Amino acid sequence: MIESIQIADVATFPSIPETLSDLSTINFIFGANATGKTTISRLIANENSFANCKVNWKGGTRLQPMVYNHDFIESNINQCTELKGVFTLGEKNKGLISKIDEAKDELDKIIDKIEKLSKTLQGDGGAGGIKGDIAILEAELTEICWEQKKKYDDRFQVAFKGYRNDTKNFKDKILEESKVNSSALLALAELEKKAKTIFGPVPINENSIPSIDIDPIIAHEANSILKKRVIGKEDVNIAAMIKKLGNSDWVKEGRRFYNANDKVCPFCQQKTKDEFAQSLIDYFDDAFEKDSRTIDDLITNYKADSDQIFQQIAAIISDPSKFINIEKLKEERDLLNSKITVNMQRLRSKQKEPSQVVELESISNVASTIKKLLGEGNVSIFEHNRLVSNLSEERSTLTAQVWKYLLEVELKADLSKYQAKRDRLNKAIVSLIEQISSATVEKKKKENEIRELEKQTTSIQPTIDGINSILKSFGFQSFSIAKADNRTCYKLVRADGTDAKSTLSEGEKNFVTFLYFFYLLKGSESESGMTTNRIVVIDDPVSRLDSDILFIVSTLIKGLFKDIREGIGTIKQVFILTHNVYFHKEVTFNRKRTNGAMKEETFWLVRKSGLISKIEKHDSNPIKTSYELLWAEIKKPDRSNLTIRNTMRRILENYFTIFGRFEFDDICEKFEGNEKLIYRSLFSWLQEGSHYAHDDLYMTLDDASVDIYLKVFKAIFEKSGHGAHYDMMMENDSN
Repeated sequence: MIESIQIADVATFPSIPETLSDLSTINFIFGANATGKTTISRLIANENSFANCKVNWKGGTRLQPMVYNHDFIESNINQCTELKGVFTLGEKNKGLISKIDEAKDELDKIIDKIEKLSKTLQGDGGAGGIKGDIAILEAELTEICWEQKKKYDDRFQVAFKGYRNDTKNFKDKILEESKVNSSALLALAELEKKAKTIFGPVPINENSIPSIDIDPIIAHEANSILKKRVIGKEDVNIAAMIKKLGNSDWVKEGRRFYNANDKVCPFCQQKTKDEFAQSLIDYFDDAFEKDSRTIDDLITNYKADSDQIFQQIAAIISDPSKFINIEKLKEERDLLNSKITVNMQRLRSKQKEPSQVVELESISNVASTIKKLLGEGNVSIFEHNRLVSNLSEERSTLTAQVWKYLLEVELKADLSKYQAKRDRLNKAIVSLIEQISSATVEKKKKENEIRELEKQTTSIQPTIDGINSILKSFGFQSFSIAKADNRTCYKLVRADGTDAKSTLSEGEKNFVTFLYFFYLLKGSESESGMTTNRIVVIDDPVSRLDSDILFIVSTLIKGLFKDIREGIGTIKQVFILTHNVYFHKEVTFNRKRTNGAMKEETFWLVRKSGLISKIEKHDSNPIKTSYELLWAEIKKPDRSNLTIRNTMRRILENYFTIFGRFEFDDICEKFEGNEKLIYRSLFSWLQEGSHYAHDDLYMTLDDASVDIYLKVFKAIFEKSGHGAHYDMMMENDSN
């Protein structure tokens, strides 16, 4: 049986599906002509021809659809010279019929088993069961994965490229990576650091940081002159005095003033002898002078080496590399500068007093720190330049590492839980599919068995007798149905045996075709298949039929309802579609129904809003009288502007014709201006019988015009003293 129908993007139905859901065994669908009823019947007849529509079968078991509509009439009466014979089970061989009934019961049990297994597998309508559990599981994992995407998207957009705008694709990528990703697992901080370069703007090669050679200036610290007491020669006459004074530096400094004072002692102002001058010369001999020059050279070299170092550091700072800590380098430069300044002071002190022993501040530590800063910067630059030259490969590697981080750090527990549950569900699905497959094989065997039994006890004669009996009982004496010459088909003949098909009226053709369809429901067009379970769709069966024929058609159809309610026969579900209010009232009549629909039936309306077909479900029979249906159209907020004017006219015609004498001109005088023209437009149809669009003052109506018409429509009832009737019909919902 059909559980639901989705109709979209066909005929006048919109692209967003209109749905008939929670269908029961008996389903009534009412709608005016051209609203889409026949589309529904064609969809059920051949769902594969409607790509954007869907028919959901209970348990996935598709029953044989038997559809009576215009297509059936056309193919069986208008296009064929003969009707195919309807084979039904004969009643003479009771044993065979009993075997068929037993086999049919067994087949029904197999089908019931398949439906139950299918329901466990995929629920009602294919969206539940274990497959539904998997869908829920997938949705849960999709949400979990998407949260990780949102968490890291700003940092790793490039790694997520192609999966950033679709939750399902992102989840599927996670599952794919979980199977194949063998990348190294990096810490988040390292991934972020690499991403800044690899995932950032396309980088360029960076120049290395120039090296600074600080070793020469460090070497000065070990110069032996620093610890040497530089004094004069001790075997000259003046040496004893200098030694006694213990300060050759003082004498050396005084010698400068002595020589400048023309050998007059700068202290006592006495003229000295030549021997004294020679003693001074001998005391400060070549060795002393050599050591003094060594001190001078040390100062010069130390100053030059330090200046060079500071120039190199200044160049690095003026054009800083992003791979070096410039602030740290500045701190070390300042520390180096302070140490070198101290050392220069000590060297100059040594120069002034050569006999002193001095020790320079070591700059080894600060030199090591500076070298380390520059070395680390160059290592980073080397790595950067290597990445630049292999950017494509590096991006691929880092992308895989990002996914690896999500798999191992963020999603490991969730994926493990998901996979365990997915494996259990898949195992259950495999088991159910195997059981369904096995039951399906049993079903085919049983169907073949029934088919062979049916072939042994079938005949087309009961259908001939049944149709002719109904034709005669309703006064169709001029023609009947008979076996064709091939003995497997029917033909329509006159009493004298001549062909009657070409001379039948449309009403007669339709009635005969319906009777043929009715008997086909209980049989088959071949020698087997008459016990196959089926659903029945009957679309407007009373077109061009008289009221007495309408009655017999509705009676035959209600007989189908009785069989369905009692579980008799092969018909498991029926759809009745019509636009005829009287037929609908007749076929839906059930004295056991109180207010709402009974449990085995549903009620539907198919209507057009503008040019779009809509399907509405109702809890009770929505069609009570055609008059109430007209008022229902007036009350709908999405009423059609194309038909609303004629709807108002038909209401006025129905009501005021029943009411009796009505002075149209007297009421007309109570209106003025444009409202009077609208009044005449509404009543001209009643007075003159004009049913043509060109008689209207307004060919089409927009929303504003409709509002004016509705205002005048209401005023007609009020000004004629029937306002209470208007209020009653507008306030009481006929649905």
